[in-house]
Amino acid sequence: MQPIQGATARPPGEPPSPTSAAGEFPLSTQQRTVLERLITRIVALNQQQSAEVWAGLKHDLGLKGETPLLSRHFPAAEQNLNQRLNNAQTTHATRQVVQQLSELLSQGNNRQAVSDYIRQQFGQTALSQLTPEQLKSVLTLLQNNQLAIPQPQQRQATDRPLLPAEHNTLNKQVAKLTAATGESGKLIWQSMLELSGVKTGELIPAKHFTLLSTWLQARQTLSQQQTPTLHTIQAALKQPLEPAEWKEITDYSQQRFQAAPQSLLTTAQVQDILNQIFLKRAERQPASPEVQNIQPIASPIWAPFIEPMKVISARPGLALIALIVVMVLFWIVI
Repeated sequence: MQPIQGATARPPGEPPSPTSAAGEFPLSTQQRTVLERLITRIVALNQQQSAEVWAGLKHDLGLKGETPLLSRHFPAAEQNLNQRLNNAQTTHATRQVVQQLSELLSQGNNRQAVSDYIRQQFGQTALSQLTPEQLKSVLTLLQNNQLAIPQPQQRQATDRPLLPAEHNTLNKQVAKLTAATGESGKLIWQSMLELSGVKTGELIPAKHFTLLSTWLQARQTLSQQQTPTLHTIQAALKQPLEPAEWKEITDYSQQRFQAAPQSLLTTAQVQDILNQIFLKRAERQPASPEVQNIQPIASPIWAPFIEPMKVISARPGLALIALIVVMVLFWIVI
């Protein structure tokens, strides 16, 4: 807001106009009451001290700290405080929505449902990146049970959790990504849990170790790219996309963001595409085979003779008689 300009210059000897003279008076009781009520409402919403709001108001009006407000300052002061009140109300409402969402996210599979929804609808993976209107729409859908709640993923009995060494490796990569992007390490781990299909407190399956390592390394590499595209994402992957995967991702980007392989991507779009690569590769991972009693497809042709031969070999006398019988039969046939 521009500082309020002073009164215009008057020709020498000309008396001040009644309007100009009235504007130089201090605030009237009614004007001060209006401003004080606005400040009281602002303080109640944002926990500021009233003195801070008064000081900020004078600063916006271009007045020094000790300069009193005059009647001519009242219209601009009222407008300024109304704007501050609107901002405080919006911030307060957003905090309430986030608090309600946080309470609901801890129930059942709500966290995964919300994560899937905002990724599909808004191209985001964190609630903090949504606008107040988007947050409110998510809360309304969740309260009305209108979000598709994913069923808990069944894990193979033979899937083992990450070993300490594997967990330590991922932790080091998370620390590097945090240093590169400034993102909270806790949020990065939460994203990894959601991608792996496990809840907070559960252990990530070791089968996702390589995929998560690739995901983290690609994120760190791409955080240094000023103009990321699908081609730069391909180059950042430790295991590049195969032709079939490339087609899937290019089709996804075209449908989701109307982005061609050479189109510039936002940080949120890059994150979304990396998540899609992880999920598609995780779906293709072979399931762990179950241990079963494996039987031969067909018995060999000589199977009926195996046991008798074992008995004959254990008794030499029988072996000699058997040999004589075979020779006689052979002679008769000839």
